[in-house]
Amino acid sequence: MARKRNYLNGPDLLAEIILSKELDELTPKAVKMLQLLTEKAVTKLHYRNKMDKDDCIQSAMMDILKYWRGFKPEKSTNAFAYYTTIIYKGAAKGWNKLHPETKKQIEKISLNTSYGDGDGGIYSI
Repeated sequence: MARKRNYLNGPDLLAEIILSKELDELTPKAVKMLQLLTEKAVTKLHYRNKMDKDDCIQSAMMDILKYWRGFKPEKSTNAFAYYTTIIYKGAAKGWNKLHPETKKQIEKISLNTSYGDGDGGIYSI
């Protein structure tokens, strides 16, 4: 049985990023690869509507364009993981700008353990 080819080959992405770093600009092929990676990664997340998804994709792409030079091939050969992390964080930044009310806030949660008999106490987590 023939093995299904991945939508993006890690070694090919690494080679394009190395070439882009040498040229000090993203090659057209690297741009297409990073766009494809962004669309695939962001699609796995859940959104309220299509416009939110599109905005999160754009936010992730902006972060890719800002931070693509930060990848250091001499320290790691996993460009796929590096850029996927940037994409997820960029999408999260975009979501938090769109929906600041959904930011998770850590607060104390009180649990009342009394069941009407008055013996239970109140505990905070």
